[in-house]
Amino acid sequence: MRTLKRFVLFVIVAIICSVAWFYHHVNKDIQLPVIPYEFSIEQGNSLKNISQQLADAGILPNSWSFILLARLMGHESALKAGDYILNRHFSQVALLEYLIEGDIKQNEIRFIEGWTFLQLRNALNKHPSIRHDTVNLSGQEILQIIGASETAPEGLFFPDTYYFIKNSSDVEILRRAYVRMQDQLTAVWSQRNESIPLDTMYDALVLASIVEKETGMESDRAEIAGVFVNRLRLGMRLQTDPTVIYGIGETFDGNLRKKDLQTDHAYNTYTRAGLPPTPIALPGLTSIQAAVNPAKTNALYFVAKGNGESKFSTNLADHNRAVAKYQKRRTR
Repeated sequence: MRTLKRFVLFVIVAIICSVAWFYHHVNKDIQLPVIPYEFSIEQGNSLKNISQQLADAGILPNSWSFILLARLMGHESALKAGDYILNRHFSQVALLEYLIEGDIKQNEIRFIEGWTFLQLRNALNKHPSIRHDTVNLSGQEILQIIGASETAPEGLFFPDTYYFIKNSSDVEILRRAYVRMQDQLTAVWSQRNESIPLDTMYDALVLASIVEKETGMESDRAEIAGVFVNRLRLGMRLQTDPTVIYGIGETFDGNLRKKDLQTDHAYNTYTRAGLPPTPIALPGLTSIQAAVNPAKTNALYFVAKGNGESKFSTNLADHNRAVAKYQKRRTR
């Protein structure tokens, strides 16, 4: 009986000592390899994998104590993926709370309105925190991977700022931008003016990309769209420089010449009627809205004033005078 009591007492003391040791162990500061210390937790990692990763990196003295701590505190599935930066020494308890709060370091990339797909890819390829899985893929191959139904990538990715964790694949970022464009385009198309001479959402995207390239002045976009819609209704050629420049491609030297306007190709809206076959850039939301809900106008022409604004005209004579006044260049 006395032996049993001693054994029970021993077990109780051992438990108390173990609890005390564990409490001290998880509350003392961990000596980080270097300060500041950066590390990433990838989406979908289990507590076991995360703990082992932190132990292997020298952040934790071992993996099992952190696993036990998380389970005892009921936070086994609460750790958030992301990129973290530690600016001071943490205890395991403080580190667990930090990973639960998800106070992550944000990596970001911005796709700019008016960019071409080539410019977008260059930005992706140069970003040091992105995993470059599409470097050797064609535009068509990228579209297949992200599940797009279109055959040309131009204009399909919504211009915005995208946040991601370090070493995220460029495929995932492109997929997010594509889905975002589809969502925005679908929402705007559902509220379109149904009298516009555009048959599909893709037509709207093409027109929106032209509007985007024609002006940086948000207040002019709806009226510029109105000019192009009027021309489409009348069967007039759009005669817009940005499409010609896009068709010339990387060899364009910044100077659009008369022979360029006369050289026929799929994107020359001086020689061909209707919309070009694809968008010519990434249109922003304002340009998409303008394309499907253009201003009601009688204007058929416009010319840049040189201050970001445009001068609109209803007839060629007035337009020629505006060109002579503001640019002294050829007419649209």
